[in-house]
Amino acid sequence: MPAYLVFLCEEVSDRRELEAYWSKIKPTFEGHVGTPLAAYTPFEILEDGQKRGPIHGVSIHEFPSVEAAKAWYDSPAYREIREKHRFKGATYLGMIVEGGYKPADERMAHTKNNIPA
Repeated sequence: MPAYLVFLCEEVSDRRELEAYWSKIKPTFEGHVGTPLAAYTPFEILEDGQKRGPIHGVSIHEFPSVEAAKAWYDSPAYREIREKHRFKGATYLGMIVEGGYKPADERMAHTKNNIPA
């Protein structure tokens, strides 16, 4: 099952550190199967129920599985640039989303008790 690594850039604190991160990220994919689907292309926010601050950029990569996405994210090469540059340059909301489609009665089972009286 494919998986998608999605990152939303919420704040840029040091553009130079962020640019250093971007300049070093490509080699971290060596030995990993990850396909960039969108990286900092134009986007439009359609809903913002959390009222979070502005989103400055979006990055989406496809991997063959959740395990493959985690293997890249936890790899020594990526961990090094993430800690040295990305954490210093910007704040992101990052997530791995498993591909597929669940029927409505199987979605978000942890919320089944949240029914107003």
